[in-house]
Amino acid sequence: MGPEEDAAFSRYVTARRDHVRRTAYLLCGDWHRADDLTQIAFVKLYGAWDRIRDHGALDAYVRSCLVRATVDESRRPWRREKAVEILPETTDSFDIASVVADRELVQQALEHVPSGQRATLVLRFFEGLDVAQAAAALGCSEGNVKSQTARGLAALKAALQSVGESGNGRGGEGR
Repeated sequence: MGPEEDAAFSRYVTARRDHVRRTAYLLCGDWHRADDLTQIAFVKLYGAWDRIRDHGALDAYVRSCLVRATVDESRRPWRREKAVEILPETTDSFDIASVVADRELVQQALEHVPSGQRATLVLRFFEGLDVAQAAAALGCSEGNVKSQTARGLAALKAALQSVGESGNGRGGEGR
């Protein structure tokens, strides 16, 4: 790549880095893994930069790289273990706005949804993609996106109930 292409790539990464990182976090549920996945997606983009004809589709290409990297990483044996921190010194009082509590509850529940369904939910509801766009990003059929969305919503609903009942959601008393 020449200096003009390097500059264009740098501008794109600077402009989109935070958004891609947030999407990666929603896909994997861990900021450190989200950083790794974001880096993997941008490295793949850099390698394909001179072959990409439509620079208006860069977000779709990066999103596709991100989803594929997330699924690939979730299949690795060392990724199947999850560290859980239980802080015994937490208090019953809750003084953060309920919006933040709801966001944390959804993020905790999203961690319990299988990675393929989680990817579909993030693309459909966080990224705002329709069924056809999500299918293109995931490299699957529209019917698969619809069924994964339905299963993912059911899994998310069950996880929300489970997380809420276990007391991790901090609902109720402190509000």
